[in-house]
Amino acid sequence: MAPGNASSIHRFGQEAKQRMELARRQVAMAVGAKPDQVIFTGGGTEANNLAIFGSLRPGKRHVITTAVEHPAVLSPAREVEATVVPVDGQGLVDPDEIRRAIRPDTALISVMSVNNELGTIQPVGEVLAIAREHGVPVHTDAVQALGKTAVPAADFVTVSAHKVYGPQGVGALVARMPVSKVTFGGHHERDRRPGTENVAGIVGFGAACADLTAPEASLRDRLEELILERIPRTRVNGRGAPRVGNTTNVLFEGIEGEPLVIGLDLKGFAVSSGAACSSGAVEPSHVLTAIGLSREDARSCLRFSLGRGNTEEQVVALVEALEPVVARLRKLSPAYA
Repeated sequence: MAPGNASSIHRFGQEAKQRMELARRQVAMAVGAKPDQVIFTGGGTEANNLAIFGSLRPGKRHVITTAVEHPAVLSPAREVEATVVPVDGQGLVDPDEIRRAIRPDTALISVMSVNNELGTIQPVGEVLAIAREHGVPVHTDAVQALGKTAVPAADFVTVSAHKVYGPQGVGALVARMPVSKVTFGGHHERDRRPGTENVAGIVGFGAACADLTAPEASLRDRLEELILERIPRTRVNGRGAPRVGNTTNVLFEGIEGEPLVIGLDLKGFAVSSGAACSSGAVEPSHVLTAIGLSREDARSCLRFSLGRGNTEEQVVALVEALEPVVARLRKLSPAYA
């Protein structure tokens, strides 16, 4: 691809611009938006920050969000005045809780489309209906929804390339209403996000959006079935809620998730514990504690994400690798009796 700056008027720049605008149309089509509503960013985190800070207005600086949002939403929301609404044991927000939290100074409601740890699908459509009654804009972090389920037609929608097999470090905010820029410099992206665009990444994002395939739940269901059948004292978090087909989160009683991650990595399987290291201590997932798990149980969970290349044979092999790792760690665990 020609290494041109898409803002330049020479041939290389215009070729880059044409390819970038094709990608803009591809991303817009994937989310049901108009191309001029797509603002390319450096990823989902930047898009979330742009949606939140760019929605603030004089006298309207209150944000409503949920307890299970990604840190890329919770962190910027807490930089302003925020109401964080709780969720139920399946990780779902009650839209009426959102309604009760709305105030005259509410600038934005931000509710994710799909939870990144549980795979649960939030009732964003109901939230949108409530927000319309009160004239409050809605943002949804749809990073985990794109390519897996319908993306809600919210006022602001965040998407990211690497979750749909595109390159890392590129995302977009779909803005169906005006958003104020929060970084300053040049006049790129229709003066909404300054800085030379990552043309190669954007083109890759567009190509990925043109090749979306929603995952089937059957492989995930088979994985859950095998784990629950073969490994005692396990349970699936959020199993009773609507979920996307590629994600499951499983509690393994009596052992911590981090050693499980390491044990499976040594056998060639990449999974996630959801815990985070903070000041040298392993902190449990805020999502799992928000759905009512104790800190100990929250540390005992693994998230499994399945991709388009995975097969049933691989799922069986994963569980066969998992069984002895769990058994060995439970023998060593004073918490397991």
